[in-house]
Amino acid sequence: MTRFLQRLAAPVALAASGLGLVTGLGLATGLGLAAGLATVLSPSPAQAQGTPSLMEFRWDNTKDYRKLYYFMTDTARLKWSEYYLLLRPKDRQTAVLKLTIALPKYFNVKIDPKQVKLCYMKEGGMLARTKCESVIPATIEIAADGTAIEIFPDTPVPDLKTIGVYMNLMNPFDAGMYQFNALAQAPGEVPISGYLGSWLIQIDPAVGN
Repeated sequence: MTRFLQRLAAPVALAASGLGLVTGLGLATGLGLAAGLATVLSPSPAQAQGTPSLMEFRWDNTKDYRKLYYFMTDTARLKWSEYYLLLRPKDRQTAVLKLTIALPKYFNVKIDPKQVKLCYMKEGGMLARTKCESVIPATIEIAADGTAIEIFPDTPVPDLKTIGVYMNLMNPFDAGMYQFNALAQAPGEVPISGYLGSWLIQIDPAVGN
């Protein structure tokens, strides 16, 4: 009787194990198909595109921003440098009665008004560097907090030639970019200064830093 029951139980166990195997295979196959379907239906993660940057960093980022030309004899931090901030005839529409250069607060440099001049400028190139051709008589004032240079020409400066501001000063401690904004007041009854453009000054780390 016992041997008979054992013979009867064996096919049942085999069937059960076979059923479990089939069920497991079916489940695994189903999971595999589901995973494959999910892979097909879900988009691949987007990869970063290594395109070169076309952005120009500036602090006064408005649609009215206009880039002005400048030249420096040394761009390294804490180095004495001559600054030539140019205004070409196309950069201004009228004569200049007053010229203001607005500086960022973090441009931590002591500016001596005796080292600032308004000049008729010669723009340099491959064979010659920018230079001050002749000084335009003017009164120079520096704001108490150092955030503005105000220049009052003795007579209005016409818009027929390239002019500029020459400065001899030590570059700031911090490397980076500094935006200088040019504002000019034209002769007339309304004493309003208009925006001419900006010089985006770059100060580089010292060699070896």
